[in-house]
Amino acid sequence: MNSSAGRRALVVGAGIGGLTAALAMSRVGWQVTVLERAPELGEVGAGLSIWPRAWKILADLGVADRLVDGTRPAIQAGLRRPDGRWLAKVGAEAAERTPVMVHRARLHEALVAELGTRDGIEVRTGVTVTCLADLDDVDGRGPADVVVAADGIRSTIRNELHQREDVRYAGYTAYRGVTAEPVPGEASTTGGETWGTGVRVGYVPLVDGRTYWFVTANRPAGETGGDHHADVTALVGDWHEPIPQLLAATPPSAVIRGDICDLRLPLRRFDHGRVVLLGDAAHATTPNLGQGACAAIEDAAVLAAQLAGHARVESALVAYDRTRRPATSRLVRASRLVGVLGQVENRPVVAVRDAGLAGLGAVAGLLSR
Repeated sequence: MNSSAGRRALVVGAGIGGLTAALAMSRVGWQVTVLERAPELGEVGAGLSIWPRAWKILADLGVADRLVDGTRPAIQAGLRRPDGRWLAKVGAEAAERTPVMVHRARLHEALVAELGTRDGIEVRTGVTVTCLADLDDVDGRGPADVVVAADGIRSTIRNELHQREDVRYAGYTAYRGVTAEPVPGEASTTGGETWGTGVRVGYVPLVDGRTYWFVTANRPAGETGGDHHADVTALVGDWHEPIPQLLAATPPSAVIRGDICDLRLPLRRFDHGRVVLLGDAAHATTPNLGQGACAAIEDAAVLAAQLAGHARVESALVAYDRTRRPATSRLVRASRLVGVLGQVENRPVVAVRDAGLAGLGAVAGLLSR
């Protein structure tokens, strides 16, 4: 059943989740207006991982072909100690089960480009939504049939609906960077993470040949000033190669830092009448499993499918909630647990943790999801 013809949706937020939702809903017959508070479309950040389920959705929407030329880097990945000793490995033969790594800005550009080929989608920038009442008559045609709140972890709409502050600081900050150019040698053939004592490093080649890296460190919330490049060099500059090489290949101005947060659980509902939460507005997670963007992409696909399959919007949103809230709640909890393990500072506990990871081959399991 496709009962979507002629129906109108407002999507608040033109990030990855919001734009994917606009594309997916347009594909099933909805007219979509995207409202973005920034004066122009764009995305900041560094690398992100797109796992197979989300990659298939992007392929179905025509976005994946804008990201890669059909090739994927084959890398050896796994988990190491700061001295370089491997705790667990996943070989290049598992590349088809590992994510495609792209720069966040490049994915956003691909989504915007695909939107430009579609009829029935309008994007308005410079629009600040302070409350749901702002959306009652955006285009002179009265209320939309559905409002999709894709306005991020500090969602104005979620806060209005729930009347509480749901954001939780995880206890550690993250530095992120992308090398200016491809780095030859080990940096182009290996990836994964290195876990130390209260500090972690991760790095992986992007599809454009450059390398994305991150460093997490236990810090009080709000300490985001200073020289970020100097900070990470002091933290991990003497760890195994290619970590020092990657830091050296990254311009200091290209290093960004942000505190890691997620949402307190449980969030009661994602659906509220004809309003629905999507992406970080619904289930912001720590990045430890590399699936935050994927979860938003999957939200968009499920939402469009439910809207196409139900005559009543409210019924479609209830079905979306029943599908996505349990799955994303599990993701938030699992990612939170990985962060707790990775940020352990007690050295005897670190030794037990590392021995357990080596024995279980935990990374192999993570990378074959």
